[in-house]
Amino acid sequence: MQKNYRRCISCRLTAPKESFLRVVRSYPDDQIKVGSGMGRSAYLCPDKNCLEVAQKKNRLRKSLRINVPEKIYSDLGKQ
Repeated sequence: MQKNYRRCISCRLTAPKESFLRVVRSYPDDQIKVGSGMGRSAYLCPDKNCLEVAQKKNRLRKSLRINVPEKIYSDLGKQ
């Protein structure tokens, strides 16, 4: 992968990180945020299908290693 490129956890597309939605499990309080923060992160395409697949197959939970509340999925759907 090239520098500053990331991979979507749902469709496995590789692209510049600015073209993805970022979900972060912040350190040390383990809160999940959309967009910014320091900690473990996962990237999703801004496509409704990628979000649905990620939710159905629990890809965010697996990638972030923490349970993801439904509110995060609804926030991602709005963006």
